[in-house]
Amino acid sequence: VHFMRNVLAKVPRSHGQVVAALIRTVFAQVDDTSVRNQFDAISDQLRPNFEAVSDMFDEAKRISAPSPRSLVSTGRKPKSNNPLERVNAEIKRRTRVVGIFPNDASVLRLIIAVCIEQHDEWTASERRYLSEGSMAILTVKDATAALIGKQQALVARSRRR
Repeated sequence: VHFMRNVLAKVPRSHGQVVAALIRTVFAQVDDTSVRNQFDAISDQLRPNFEAVSDMFDEAKRISAPSPRSLVSTGRKPKSNNPLERVNAEIKRRTRVVGIFPNDASVLRLIIAVCIEQHDEWTASERRYLSEGSMAILTVKDATAALIGKQQALVARSRRR
């Protein structure tokens, strides 16, 4: 979301929809190699007219960590970053109440307490932002087991039909 906003801020409005459509093509790729190739293709395509945007793509390619397979395999992608913004707003609200902190450790303790409280709330709620299965796929250690489990579930479901 933020990357898209930053890119579109550097592009004239008349070209915004085209550039946004190009960016969305990155998420349609199925493996890491095709994502990197798509980043390069978009960067090369935008370089003649929008050098700053092309540089942003090169930087995004360099620092992007999540694998596109993890995004695809979660099934339903989050459409909003509102839960994260809500956590940030709560941290901001609580730090304003305190005002001045005696040291960095006290700020860190408050932020950790807010994050733990939020984690407990998300764990106990019926509606989850991301399921445990989708989060397991994001870790390398659990990715294979989660994918095998998902494949077995698909095979079992197809046999029932």
